[in-house]
Amino acid sequence: MAITDWPAAERPREKLLERGPEALSDAELLAIFLRTGVPGLSAVDLARQLLVDFGGLRPLLEADKREFCRGKGLGDAKYVQLQAVLEMARRHLAESLQRTDALCSPDAVRNYLTAQLRHRRREVFCCLYLDSQHRVIAFEELFEGTLNAASVYPREVVQAALHKGAAAVILAHNHPSGVSEPSQADIWITERLSQALELVDIKVLDHMIVGEGAALSFAEQGLL
Repeated sequence: MAITDWPAAERPREKLLERGPEALSDAELLAIFLRTGVPGLSAVDLARQLLVDFGGLRPLLEADKREFCRGKGLGDAKYVQLQAVLEMARRHLAESLQRTDALCSPDAVRNYLTAQLRHRRREVFCCLYLDSQHRVIAFEELFEGTLNAASVYPREVVQAALHKGAAAVILAHNHPSGVSEPSQADIWITERLSQALELVDIKVLDHMIVGEGAALSFAEQGLL
């Protein structure tokens, strides 16, 4: 049965307009993105099959172009459309964060950093540069690779923070394994960076590790 033959209250678009996007299942949201199904499958049926094939919504959204385009009913046009949607979401989060005091908005910081880092397949070390009112000046990726003494250079972090005119920073990196617990190397490099930045009167407000679930905050864990 085509979706147009369903009762109005069960059609994804009408359901969203009536009850809001949070009322829809992953399959229903994906069906709206797909717009149409394929022969023998409605858009919702196709969405359900894709979620099974990819192992859920997140793996589908984070698939590279080759993986994504192997999905039934998907192709270059859908991949481009999806990347545009994801990038708009990241920019929306960035603009929302820039309008607030980052220190007073830990959820906004978490959401932004998660959107930026959770999909990355390699470890990436970043900085949020803040002014004296703790408003965001800029976000920057500084290093890529395993976080250890050989890959994160305090002098470069200090130079970058001074160049941005930062009064404070929030450090961040991801754990591609999904485990957000800090390693001894994470704790050690945070201490080194805090000491180096303190010499030029720049405060490290937090260090967040992005894994599965909510990002872990060093400040909340008493590690700063």
